[in-house]
Amino acid sequence: MENKYRKDFPFFKAIDENQAGDNKNLIYFDTAATAQRPFIVLNAMTHFYATENANPLRGLYSLSERATMAYENARKTVAQFINAKEAKEIVFTRNASESLNLVAYSWGLNNLKQGDEICVTIMEHHSNIVPWQMVCQKTGAKLVFLECDKETGIISDKELEKINPRTKIVSVVHVSNVLGVTNPVKKIGQIAHSVGAIFVVDGAQSSPHMKVDVQDIDADFFAMSAHKLCGPMGIGALYGKLNLLEKMDPFLRGGEMIEYVTREKSTWAEVPHKFEAGTVSAGDAVGMAAAIRYISSIGLDTIQEHDAALACRIIEGMKNIPHVNIIGPKDGNLRCGIVTFTVDGVHPHDVATLLSEEHIAIRAGHHCAQPLGQYLGQTATARASLYFYNTEAEADAFLEKLSHLREWSGYKD
Repeated sequence: MENKYRKDFPFFKAIDENQAGDNKNLIYFDTAATAQRPFIVLNAMTHFYATENANPLRGLYSLSERATMAYENARKTVAQFINAKEAKEIVFTRNASESLNLVAYSWGLNNLKQGDEICVTIMEHHSNIVPWQMVCQKTGAKLVFLECDKETGIISDKELEKINPRTKIVSVVHVSNVLGVTNPVKKIGQIAHSVGAIFVVDGAQSSPHMKVDVQDIDADFFAMSAHKLCGPMGIGALYGKLNLLEKMDPFLRGGEMIEYVTREKSTWAEVPHKFEAGTVSAGDAVGMAAAIRYISSIGLDTIQEHDAALACRIIEGMKNIPHVNIIGPKDGNLRCGIVTFTVDGVHPHDVATLLSEEHIAIRAGHHCAQPLGQYLGQTATARASLYFYNTEAEADAFLEKLSHLREWSGYKD
């Protein structure tokens, strides 16, 4: 079946028209690392730099005012995308990692003390572990891990009992970048709030693939990256409840984020600008907004359905290939387009290299989730990650090549 969206992307259009050069016939199964970008995103950024390029926020001439408007309209687009109450609850950052660091530095360091606890899940990306380790080291708080079932990825009610009155922060990944499972964030958030903790959600993998409503989730903070949802690299966003953002100190300090400076002290600009020091990445914000409008035009429900169907196709095919082991749930409907696996006797790095020679791009390694790998007894795994621009034909070609990996590695069975 023809995929009507591929023509929207210069990357896939060139492949399908046999004009891709070094990317000839490439099957791109690494969207969980970064998505490809459609013409509409690239054109929006080019238009900004060609016709609206000026330093936003401070200029009083019309060009700067247009740049400011483009930047602030992008903020509104992000707010609407995740159903924030108002645009000022959106802080532009470099990526989800910086968003989580902002919360750790600006809220965590100023509100935790000896004996307090921070809860994260065992399946977190390093970006949602390392900042909290820093907070614990500096404040004397304790980092507590909520472990999941090794087969299903489900966090049991018994594990959730680790969230207790000593817990001050609960920070969880919405969708695991390794297991592909979707955590019950609304339920976890209710438990966090019941003990007075703030609730932080890492939405780097969820926001490109499903509808997100931060008000329904009741997240206090929600982190996301543009490059995983067809936007540019180098920009992301942090949603924060306004009452919390207003109480927090800036994470970075310098130009643009101040209201008034004397020799002795400074006062900060209003939220969200007090968190956006220096010249802002307005062109990237415009690109992020264009990406959001594009995937919204396709429909998050459509994307989620497509991702699940392809994941099911691949997982069911893997079940018929000897020596291939699926890591995590065996139901593709639970995988959010992420299929992680190993091949007996073939190191994941060799799996990726052999598939690369067959023009298939997948990811291999610990996927910046080493505590999960240690918990599962896997030092490395291979990961195929899918999006709405991938096809059934690509899935079938991947499975066909996968079936030969043991043979290509010298095994006779």
